[in-house]
Amino acid sequence: MPGITVDGRIIRLAPQEYFFRQQARTWKLIDWEKVTAELLPVEETSVTSIEQITLDYITDNARTTENPAEVLATAWRVYSYLFRAEYAPTLGLDGITEAHLRMLAEVSTFTALNKVEQDGRITNVGPCWFFADAAQVVFELDERTVGLLDEVYHGGWFNENRRIESVKAHAALGGRLVHGCQSVPDRRGGAVAPYGTPMDRFRDELAQFRDAWSARA
Repeated sequence: MPGITVDGRIIRLAPQEYFFRQQARTWKLIDWEKVTAELLPVEETSVTSIEQITLDYITDNARTTENPAEVLATAWRVYSYLFRAEYAPTLGLDGITEAHLRMLAEVSTFTALNKVEQDGRITNVGPCWFFADAAQVVFELDERTVGLLDEVYHGGWFNENRRIESVKAHAALGGRLVHGCQSVPDRRGGAVAPYGTPMDRFRDELAQFRDAWSARA
């Protein structure tokens, strides 16, 4: 990916080279250890949905950071949890391995630097917004494998257990995961957005840049 260099365990990101658009330099976070201890064990009830529980938790606990390294560190914990190895045998997709799940975790980690504002404006966009396209380039994957990765990613919406896990885990990144796909996975990618974000504005903005920036990714 342009703007990213790796030296051992050190990752350096040059914003001017990495981002297609960068208009925001703050993010909301909650410490992963806190989310793990306090939110992940919580279950919804007949009167309070998991989304409402999570929204209230974010409202009470989120803080603002200007440190992108802290965002990436938190995101790595979130996505290592959501794409953990134990899922590989249960996905029903031939060919998906633990290594593929790690690819998803690595690419998704960088999507946490993307930013959607409360009013629906998309203020930060990097190539990993289009996580499937980015994974194809970085890991030199064929089209079939990329399609399988896209299916695993979208399983977070289709499988109820995974969806609930995703809702709670994304509290650590200050919102919920949204995506730009329509009725089928079509590699439009997505980002973590605040609860209450007007999705019509999000959709319209994404439509304006999706094709050109996806091609660049």
